Amino acid sequence: MNAIALRGATIHFDDFGPSGGLPVLLIHGHPFNRTLWAPQGQALAEAGYRVITPDLRGYGRSSVTPGKVLLSDFADDLAALLDHLGVERAVVGGVSMGGQIAMEFQRRHPQRVRALVLSGTSAPAETEEGKEFRNRLADRLLAEGMDRYASEVIDKMLAAYNVAAMPEVADRVLGMMRATVPHGAAAALRGRAERPDYRDTLAAVRKPVLVVVGADDVYTPVADAEAIRDLVPDATLAVIEKAGHLPGAEQPESFNGALLDFLTARVATRD
Repeated sequence: MNAIALRGATIHFDDFGPSGGLPVLLIHGHPFNRTLWAPQGQALAEAGYRVITPDLRGYGRSSVTPGKVLLSDFADDLAALLDHLGVERAVVGGVSMGGQIAMEFQRRHPQRVRALVLSGTSAPAETEEGKEFRNRLADRLLAEGMDRYASEVIDKMLAAYNVAAMPEVADRVLGMMRATVPHGAAAALRGRAERPDYRDTLAAVRKPVLVVVGADDVYTPVADAEAIRDLVPDATLAVIEKAGHLPGAEQPESFNGALLDFLTARVATRD
């Protein structure tokens, strides 16, 4: 693991695989950390890609910025991290909130994006009801901590049937959620409540985009992924069977196959 001080925070990250390989930046969602991408990182590195997986500020081992952290803050952190690593352009991928950060990165730093990978995410701005929900949840996490929340949402983060069928995966996901600092999670929730609408950003993308969704995702169902696919001129949709909101954790072989096929066929041969 590596660490760097940037933009008022200390960001921890992993950077592995061949240094000359095509860089792939993978952004975790809420309330997880960089280890969510462990199955993808290993597969990508073995295939010759350079893999960069940061802990977002407020998550994992990175420092916490209390109050409110906007998606634009996360995106600018990642641009600064790429600067530090000497990476001009990368494939930028994210799951859930991480997918929205990837869209924000495309909005703010389009010249840095070689391709996008958007998993279990949605493009529209937050609704008024959603804003209220996220701010209430932020208050609750500060008051109660992460344990009860993690137990309540595990059967939505994973397909409900996978919680019992995949106890090691469920334990890993629960462990990440419970280890998250409440102040970091709350700050991200408040910032995410103010996210802009990314549909115009996506419609203007002229680079390859992979959209991935679990067939049984209750947070961002297949219809949300299809809506993104329909917005982007050069998009590929992969529906991962027997998976919920975190298909990369639930069905890593299927997810990795779709990702590697996309990178090989659509990205690696393209300038």
